[in-house]
Amino acid sequence: MIGPRSRYANIEVASFLTIRNGQPAEIRYLRRRFTPSPEGNVTVVKIFVKQGDRLDNIAARFLGDPTLFWQLCDANGVLRPEELTETLGRSIDIVAPLGGGRT
Repeated sequence: MIGPRSRYANIEVASFLTIRNGQPAEIRYLRRRFTPSPEGNVTVVKIFVKQGDRLDNIAARFLGDPTLFWQLCDANGVLRPEELTETLGRSIDIVAPLGGGRT
């Protein structure tokens, strides 16, 4: 169910056993995703937030896919996507791909 371009694509699936309705049941889940450090990223373009900018539109423009907004978050060291566009004039680094499905 997780696509190859998802931020969770390379996260291990784990499970544990429990009892449901008197029967053993396996519960599957994704292990925790740790946000990569932006240290070592190579900035290709630096943009500055203007009125009306949306992260999905920025991702579509620079990464070719609006669902890759999370790569901009990772590259700029933010956990909350809105943080990148809520302040006019804030810079957003568009970085070179580093592999592993992230930029």
